[in-house]
Amino acid sequence: MLEIWGRPYSSNVIPVIWCANELNLDYTLQLAGGSFGKLDTDDYQTINPNRMIPAIRDGDFSLWESHAIVRYLCSQYSAGELWPKDSKTRALADQWMEWSASLAFPPVIQLFFATVRTQPEARDLSKINSLRDQAAKTLSLLDSHLSQQDYVAGEHFTMGDIPLGCVTYRYFNVDVERPNLPHLEAWYQRLCQRPAYQQHVMRFFGTNPTEWQALENACASEGVL
Repeated sequence: MLEIWGRPYSSNVIPVIWCANELNLDYTLQLAGGSFGKLDTDDYQTINPNRMIPAIRDGDFSLWESHAIVRYLCSQYSAGELWPKDSKTRALADQWMEWSASLAFPPVIQLFFATVRTQPEARDLSKINSLRDQAAKTLSLLDSHLSQQDYVAGEHFTMGDIPLGCVTYRYFNVDVERPNLPHLEAWYQRLCQRPAYQQHVMRFFGTNPTEWQALENACASEGVL
């Protein structure tokens, strides 16, 4: 059986969990990282010598790095669907996955940490506003792209939508003002209709570090301790 190592509230693990559920794969979630530990064990070193999450073990095959795992799962278990058969469509999906990692993810995750993961009295409003504006400016490029099609690689949902779908959920659910990005919002609403997205991405993550930690601790029942 497939094993996924990580935490359901980790921004890097969520795409892997969502992907596995989109593919209806049987898997075991091994809670690891953060307060769950396990990363310094000999067993985990054989899976990921970097001792970071996420990682998977699929039979005798181990793999780490979030986007690499998403690509592997889609190519292995969804060839012709989430892993597009057409090489150009697949390249476009891959392109947007790379763009997500290099440009979209950084300002959004920093905005998340500057708000949700920082106690209210310690928040830097100037920093928050700067990150908010940077995130909006970056995601406006995706908004423009989505004005021509329903999903990032064309008219069908593919692996390319998975990392950005996770980024966008965090963007739309931190407490900041956002400009109107109608095509991005329409795409986000399409994702919100997907049961696996609802269950594994659309998790309330709290409004401060205390709430966030309590929610993560409560997820212990979802994995193997």
